[in-house]
Amino acid sequence: MASAPSREIAYHPSTVTRSAKLLITGPFGVGKTTLVGSVAPLLLRMDESITEASVGVDDLRGTPEKTTTTVAMDFGRLHLNESLVLYLFGTPGQVRFRPLWEGLADGALGALVLVDTRDLDRCHDLLDLLEEQGLPYAVAVNRFDGAREYPADEVRQALDLADDTPLTTCDARDRASCVQALITLVEYLMTRLPPSAG
Repeated sequence: MASAPSREIAYHPSTVTRSAKLLITGPFGVGKTTLVGSVAPLLLRMDESITEASVGVDDLRGTPEKTTTTVAMDFGRLHLNESLVLYLFGTPGQVRFRPLWEGLADGALGALVLVDTRDLDRCHDLLDLLEEQGLPYAVAVNRFDGAREYPADEVRQALDLADDTPLTTCDARDRASCVQALITLVEYLMTRLPPSAG
């Protein structure tokens, strides 16, 4: 009996020679799932409906229309150019998911941290966690409709960012601005590679 012909499954073009695992992180409701979905097909999305159990725990003031929350991760794949593919892991935003966050950070080269200028204080615990993990990151201010815009130096000071930490803006619904934010992160990570690795 003849065996069925084997089919090779191609997950990316043969021109891809490099890949990078990146976290898309930030506080609850800041737009992480939206960003991943804007730049890459969402290959895995693990959302659950927001229930009464989240009342008083999850802050919906900035996003009152939000009905779901990421409970594990979002995963997407973006071909930045013909030789480089980015694997994007969107993290849950709530502190109670910290053990899961730490697992997702394992093996990541860096993180893009989304922030909302309407409540920058929610970012400090996450930035501290990134520092503890030694994970380099760039910060992107997500432009929410109606949110006040602040000069970059004021945002940098409010978040207590190091001088070399990239700070950019994006609209998580707009693919081009999100890709540019990811390019900003990748370029920053490239500067941190040993000379032989670049």
